[in-house]
Amino acid sequence: MGALCGCLTDGVQPSLYLLYGGITVLDNPDTRHLPMFTGLITDLGTLTTIEKPGDTHLPIKTGFDMSQIAIGASIACSGVCLPAVEKDADSFLAVASAETLEKTTNGKWQPGRRNNLNRSQTQGQELGGHFVFGHVDGLATLKDAREEGESWRLTIAPPADLMPYIASKGSVSLDGISLTVNEVGDDSFGVNIIPHTWEATTLHATKPGDNMNIEIDMLARYVARQMEYRS
Repeated sequence: MGALCGCLTDGVQPSLYLLYGGITVLDNPDTRHLPMFTGLITDLGTLTTIEKPGDTHLPIKTGFDMSQIAIGASIACSGVCLPAVEKDADSFLAVASAETLEKTTNGKWQPGRRNNLNRSQTQGQELGGHFVFGHVDGLATLKDAREEGESWRLTIAPPADLMPYIASKGSVSLDGISLTVNEVGDDSFGVNIIPHTWEATTLHATKPGDNMNIEIDMLARYVARQMEYRS
């Protein structure tokens, strides 16, 4: 099965990478030094303003101890991996390109928006959630949200081309949150949200019809690529 090895992310901090069947899934030189996240949200940040001197600058206020975060470190902001290019005692500045704005919910962000924040993993840290890379595959839509006991059941409609990568009891990232897929339909899937996750993330403020950043499980992506190659 899988194993872990440590690599350096361009001298900033060591990150963890997945070995699957003894072969790293990041053999591609273009992806070898990517940070990895767990999808377990550790803070809700707040976008304070939006500046556009060229690319879009997104100052985000956070409860993170910024003395422990290096300039250039990667932070997943509602599922989008963004570098912290500047920082002060209680905030950091992320920069989003035009492509990021076009392909993620970032393009609709407004000052005051809350963000699910997740720092990249380093060697020795506990691994929870699943392997999340902060590369959004598309925009999913929340179709329905209903209470079931103390939890919430969400029905999500992803882009049609992503449905083959989603499996019951598999993993998916929605707005950066690691979630287990409960059931899969023809054009949608369901997830169950426990009370803590509902309150500690932006899910409680997400309404039917809203878009969400979706990232499929990296393992599903590589298995599909292998099957395509072998056929």
